[in-house]
Amino acid sequence: MPKPFTEIDFFFDPMCPWAYQTSLWIREVRRLNGLHINWRFFSLEEINRPDGKKHPWERALAYGWSPLRVAARLRRQDMALCDAWYAACGKALHTDGRKPHDPEIARELLIGIGAQADDWDLALSDETTNDDVKADHFYASEKLAAFGVPILLFPPSETQSEKTVFGPVVVPAPMGDEALALWELTVAYTRVNGLYEMKTPKTKTDLEFIGRVFTPYLQARDWQSIQNPAP
Repeated sequence: MPKPFTEIDFFFDPMCPWAYQTSLWIREVRRLNGLHINWRFFSLEEINRPDGKKHPWERALAYGWSPLRVAARLRRQDMALCDAWYAACGKALHTDGRKPHDPEIARELLIGIGAQADDWDLALSDETTNDDVKADHFYASEKLAAFGVPILLFPPSETQSEKTVFGPVVVPAPMGDEALALWELTVAYTRVNGLYEMKTPKTKTDLEFIGRVFTPYLQARDWQSIQNPAP
């Protein structure tokens, strides 16, 4: 019997409403079984960047990249602070319809999680926070073939090498026994070699429901979402 996983890496971009729902689920799994989460970074702005446009690290302010640089600064201090920052940004954008990339809102969120308001400015004035985000992003995109988030990276076990999972893509985030059932399903998924995808088609009713859940995000975003087909 394989040993249960006790930790995973979770790659996120605060811009992504799907990743936010999955983050709510994985935090519930952690609450129920003590899972340790290593929060890591992925940039939708970079992976979807049109030819000729600036890289997000070349811009003074980027919608997802700038909050990720703050996350990088906080992660150096304490993974729990990075966790709290992502939770605060996610709730602001995806539940409350606020803009965590707005410096004033960001400073308010930082104070709310017990960080310092100037962590925003210090992160954006420190070029090495770009390096931290780049390192995670390019590891995911080049080594793991990641094309979006959420991405779960399971560590190697006695019987297999590390395993990458895109998803689970779920709305709303399951809680309680359903959260654990989805966790067990996801773990089982990693143990089947050659399995690349299982997907539930979305009906018109499903799409209308997802649209309602994502309404705060759709109203608050200052960017145009790009949906490239998965490879």
